[in-house]
Amino acid sequence: QLRLVESGGGSVQAGDSLTLSCAMSGYSSRVNSMAWFRRAPGKEREWVACLAAADGSIRYADSVKGRFAISQDNAKNTLYLQMDSLKPEDTAMYFCAAGPSSGGYCYLLPYQYKYWGQGTQVTVSS
Repeated sequence: QLRLVESGGGSVQAGDSLTLSCAMSGYSSRVNSMAWFRRAPGKEREWVACLAAADGSIRYADSVKGRFAISQDNAKNTLYLQMDSLKPEDTAMYFCAAGPSSGGYCYLLPYQYKYWGQGTQVTVSS
């Protein structure tokens, strides 16, 4: 069983930066798709970014492209999300997710992920 614990959220001003972390314990070699999702109040869960462990390929949602960066530290079993130039519309609960994938690429849909963290809140004020 893989356990995911997010940290690093907080309340910031527009234009500020935050780095979210997702510590993975009980790490499994079968986990080869990792992602960040977010859910704003009253909205559906939204995919933000994902990383395929097999080849390191990365994909971003258009809404965060150029501002956010996903990365991993294999030695620390930790997934990161560097968020720059934050906007009020980035306000949401952020979740990390992980799971196996076929084909070596990372997934974009919530149901494709087996493991989830509890979330960390990011609030951006104007």
